[in-house]
Amino acid sequence: MARRLLLRAVDIHKLTLPTSARLCTHTPPAPLTLREQSNGIRRITLNDPRKRNALSLAMLQSLRQDILLDANSEDLRVIIISANGPVFSSGHDLKELTSLRGRGHHTQVFQACSEASLVSVSLSPPPPAVMTLIQDIPVPVIAMVNGVATAAGCQLVASCDIAMVTEKSTFATPGVNVGLFCSTPAVAIGRAVPKKVAMAMLFTGTPISAHDALLHGLVSKVVPEEHLEEETLAVAQRVCQASRPVVALGKATFHRQMAQGRDAAYATASQVMVDNLALRDGQEGIRAFIEKRKPVWSHAAEKAHD
Repeated sequence: MARRLLLRAVDIHKLTLPTSARLCTHTPPAPLTLREQSNGIRRITLNDPRKRNALSLAMLQSLRQDILLDANSEDLRVIIISANGPVFSSGHDLKELTSLRGRGHHTQVFQACSEASLVSVSLSPPPPAVMTLIQDIPVPVIAMVNGVATAAGCQLVASCDIAMVTEKSTFATPGVNVGLFCSTPAVAIGRAVPKKVAMAMLFTGTPISAHDALLHGLVSKVVPEEHLEEETLAVAQRVCQASRPVVALGKATFHRQMAQGRDAAYATASQVMVDNLALRDGQEGIRAFIEKRKPVWSHAAEKAHD
């Protein structure tokens, strides 16, 4: 009898706790992105499956922070971006794009995603936009996709240097169907696939399959779902076997010359080949080939000669 009275008193006490006290027992929200790094490979996981990994302003800021952290460290050799849940990313969070949020907030979202602000309120430079950061960072970035990638989510895949996807993955730019044409995704997608394929995606919003995405150049490889992680890590590990400064120079030059005409591109690439030969690791690779041995990379951007 005494035990029953005690339990009843405890239950009454719980019911009469102030709201703030009860709320204190709630677990904090899960981080929007997860980051881990091992053996030169940084893995960043979009972690908001309840919202289909929408690229909200907060998600973009978290993703940018994870990419930028120690980006110039010799320990970082490659980045893999993946997602929890059946949707890689559904694109921007449309709830952030209503009139109630205002033009200023809308501008913040698209600057964080695709265009760094040209105006800074401080003397420090403005933070880079995620999509351009992926191409400007000195290490390769791999998208590991197992599901749906739409709108800015598809833009994220197109912006990555390599995209490994499963057979069930699909890609679309459906903004036109909700009254918001996918103009910023079109920048990355239009540089990855033929013009008429991009226009069909943009004007209809119709998804394309993983195999069609491979056919048109949007992704690098299609693999069975059960092999996605293994195949992606194999590519990342292969990247780690190369010299970091050589890879960095090659990546930067590739993106630079792609924006140039043929003659200017060859002039740029020819000068960079000479610069590459001046690197300590450039000369180490040539010596190792001549001597029939494996190269021993310094991974430092040091010159062997002027």
